[in-house]
Amino acid sequence: MTTVKVDKSNFQADVLNASVPVVVDFWAEWCGPCKMIAPALEDIATELGAKVKIAKLNIDENPELAAQFGVRSIPTLMIFKGGEVADMKVGAAPKTALSHWINGSLA
Repeated sequence: MTTVKVDKSNFQADVLNASVPVVVDFWAEWCGPCKMIAPALEDIATELGAKVKIAKLNIDENPELAAQFGVRSIPTLMIFKGGEVADMKVGAAPKTALSHWINGSLA
């Protein structure tokens, strides 16, 4: 599975009502660290397949969702389970750290 783009029109259906855990990457086009972790998130999405969904939310296009979830700096990654935030990570990290964090939350 590849990463999916979410926004205010599909956030409820694709994230909050998802049947699997969803990692939401709150990012922006101008954010260097966001661009650094994007390939790692794509790889993790492919490796984990249907076990998890990885979604990208552009905060410039969806400021109300960023505000709703208290995003103050980017990249911010949140894991949603059953419509609730289960865990959060702020800042860029290497693929191994991101993968370990995501896999740990699936257990």
